[in-house]
Amino acid sequence: MLTHASLQSPRVLHGFFGRGGGVSRGIHESLNCGFGSGDDGDRVAENRRRALKKLGAPGTPLVTIRQIHSNRCAIADTLWDSDKIVEGDALVTRRKNLAIAVLAADCAPVLFFESEAAIVGAAHAGWRGAKSGILERTVREIVELGGNRSKIRAVVGPTIGPESYEVSDAFRDGFLLEDTANDRFFGPGNRAGHPMFDLPSYVVAKLNALGLENVADLGVDTLSNSEVYFSYRDSQKTGAGDYGRNLSVIALTEGA
Repeated sequence: MLTHASLQSPRVLHGFFGRGGGVSRGIHESLNCGFGSGDDGDRVAENRRRALKKLGAPGTPLVTIRQIHSNRCAIADTLWDSDKIVEGDALVTRRKNLAIAVLAADCAPVLFFESEAAIVGAAHAGWRGAKSGILERTVREIVELGGNRSKIRAVVGPTIGPESYEVSDAFRDGFLLEDTANDRFFGPGNRAGHPMFDLPSYVVAKLNALGLENVADLGVDTLSNSEVYFSYRDSQKTGAGDYGRNLSVIALTEGA
């Protein structure tokens, strides 16, 4: 489990989890926390329980959503009903002792903590979600809950890195149509017509542009560290056919 100093506080618990410490087997070994994978559901549930114990919050309710690469953000006030499916790519809450989390396997997980009003958030920012406004939406929801934009701290967790994320010229062109300044997030690739994309830097720039004064990136590349973190692109390279999901979780404590 990785943490970051900017999110360290007696008022909050947080962690970015990788593959280790779980009970799953085979291509999902071992701490796969994604029910959307082909893994056994009981093993995923046990992995989530173990992650919360490692976090220091055993028995704390954990809320996640069905991620769809969107700009939808949900307010988590309590556990969803067992028959309720909430779709989106971010959650925010000011509820104590309720853990919120996102799943990723190359996309950027981002954890938020507004230190003054005690509000936390978690966002799943793949390129689609980041480009379509999931980060802006998450910050807006934190502010609407009473947060101060300048007091929001954000940390980007393990994400596919700029030396691993090969894309196409057409992919880059879509970002340049949005803003020609986005060219700075692309570098030369190993093949003609296939530049490399710096997703973490794109996410950090988006967060900085929102007026956040405390933004950090762990700088961990999921693909080049696929023995430690689940990676969708690694599963494509190996022909695994499925892949596990890394859990990124944050929770307000009773003292918040």
